[in-house]
Amino acid sequence: MPNKHTKEQLWNLYKKLPEELKDALWAEETGNNIEDICQRYEIEENIGDIVDLVGQVLVGVLPPEDFQETLEKELKMERDTAKKVTQEINRFIFYPVRTELEKLYQTKVEPTASAPIKEEPFDAAQGKEEKPTGPQKEDTYREPIE
Repeated sequence: MPNKHTKEQLWNLYKKLPEELKDALWAEETGNNIEDICQRYEIEENIGDIVDLVGQVLVGVLPPEDFQETLEKELKMERDTAKKVTQEINRFIFYPVRTELEKLYQTKVEPTASAPIKEEPFDAAQGKEEKPTGPQKEDTYREPIE
């Protein structure tokens, strides 16, 4: 995976980083999280490249919102796997330093979360969801409170 920046350019960017991002970049926990994620999705052969990409995000050369697309294009990762890896990297590595990343990129870093689940009434007797029909009336039955 070619790096578009020289070591000198990256070092100059690193020197300007807030302490929180420098700490995240070198934290043992960051490395452990990346290793765990790679093992979970059986992509250990990409661990070095993923470490490099996480580092690029933390020093300010790869926007967090481009992380998944970069995994897909540069590492030839399947979309579903790249999405799951990105969600976990966001959760465990980028989200804890989101305030500093937002300042660095001058943008809002959104946590990746699943869409809220809309629950429908379930009829256990028929084994299917029950859809309300007709106009909904207010329940007029009230039990007395003792």
